Amino acid sequence: MDLVKLTEEIVKSLVEDTDGVSVKEFPSEEENAILIQVMVNENDMGRVIGKSGRTANAIRTLVQASSALKDNKYVKIDIDKF
Repeated sequence: MDLVKLTEEIVKSLVEDTDGVSVKEFPSEEENAILIQVMVNENDMGRVIGKSGRTANAIRTLVQASSALKDNKYVKIDIDKF
């Protein structure tokens, strides 16, 4: 599965406003890295970040594990609101 689609499916399963989720991949300055930006509705930020950032870290861990199985690139995920 594509890492961007995987990230989008995970985030959409957590939020109330699924239409307000935007997940995009951006070029990274590092050669062996992928930058994924997740934009969610302001009301859903707490659901995606979680208590002490646990949910966000779990999302990063799942996507990084998927990357290790495919192309073994470092995945950086930025979560922001709009």
